[in-house]
Amino acid sequence: MPGPTSYFDPTSLDTLDQRTAELVSRRTAALGPAYRLFYRNPVEFVRGERAHLFDRDGNDYLDTYNNVPSVGHAHPRVVAAIAEQAARLNTHTRYLDEATIAYAEDLLSTFADAVAATLGNLMFTCTGSEANDLALRIVKSATGRQGVIVSWNAYHGVTTEVAAISPSLGGMDSLAPWTRAVRAPGTDVDFAEAVEATIAELDAFGIPVAALIVDTIFASDGVRPDVPGLARAVSAVRKAGGLFIADEVQPGFGRLGDGMWGFARHGLVPDLVTLGKPMGNGHPVAAVVGRPDLIAQFAAHGRYFNTYGGNPVSIAAAQATLDVLRDEGLVENSRVVGARLLERVETLARQDARIGGVRGAGLFLGVDLVDAEGAPDESLALDIVNRLRDRRVLIAASGPANHTLKIRPPLVFDDADADRLLTELAAALADA
Repeated sequence: MPGPTSYFDPTSLDTLDQRTAELVSRRTAALGPAYRLFYRNPVEFVRGERAHLFDRDGNDYLDTYNNVPSVGHAHPRVVAAIAEQAARLNTHTRYLDEATIAYAEDLLSTFADAVAATLGNLMFTCTGSEANDLALRIVKSATGRQGVIVSWNAYHGVTTEVAAISPSLGGMDSLAPWTRAVRAPGTDVDFAEAVEATIAELDAFGIPVAALIVDTIFASDGVRPDVPGLARAVSAVRKAGGLFIADEVQPGFGRLGDGMWGFARHGLVPDLVTLGKPMGNGHPVAAVVGRPDLIAQFAAHGRYFNTYGGNPVSIAAAQATLDVLRDEGLVENSRVVGARLLERVETLARQDARIGGVRGAGLFLGVDLVDAEGAPDESLALDIVNRLRDRRVLIAASGPANHTLKIRPPLVFDDADADRLLTELAAALADA
């Protein structure tokens, strides 16, 4: 028999209440079968506030999964900024717009001084997928090379080019011929040695390395905040003539509680940084931040334009989000609440042997669930995901073995939210 799943099984339509079944049927008819719904029992939300979502009946769900509304669901300052700008003007970046320039300057200022001297240009896109796609174009233009190295279960987006470097989407068979995935972190493999061997392998196939791209929390690899050898791996790639892209879509904007950017925790200065989801608190705005010389080389061979990338309404959302991050001290909140949450999950792990490992930085935690022999237990992890949904707590599983609970709430997550999560997680484990 197939194991449990964290997604809705379309053959289980008759187990749903009438309204939900009708809505699922209409969705399938209109959107087609490629989409999937979270949870065995799908849930419909009609309102959000801070780290909470509310269904049609007014039930309160604790959101420990969604990093996109980084400063909280429907934050009133972000909502007001979007509405006010939409009521005035919305165009594109081919016209002068002071707010767009001011936001770019403001965002670039969040990088440390030494980094800002290197990362001095910003290019707007609509999504993190587009940002990573553009970063690859810049890298290949600047280096004249094709080879790309990623982590074993990486996810970097859904465009054709970026899906080809995202093994978590379709496995190793889905990778482009110019892509290689490194079996690390989270294994006994030394990450730097693995990258060096992969550089040699690419060379042997006549595909010299153009870039190493990693999500600096290695979220899809099971949440790995501290990867030994990452700095050495970056050095090896640069020595071979390649560049380093830091994908900050998930770890960026203060989520890790130690400054704004995940790469800084590793003492690294990337050649390119990609930003996405949390940048506009859910509004479609994203960016590539890069070395001016790389952007200049790219510009010398072709132009860049994105109709919606950096439009004034998106910029208003992004500026309001950045202002809220600072004014409400959300980076510090991530550090403080995240540290307490990590400590309490570690305490729970000492009481329950099924928790095989706990890792985290700020408000980004990974909790491994294992069987009696200590092996990854995907069935248990997916069962807990669905049991927590029934207890009105939203969470997901991640990692190559899909046995890691991924805790990644909005940055307004507070101690009361943490209490609720720990209570319900302990109860779900007891029930399981």
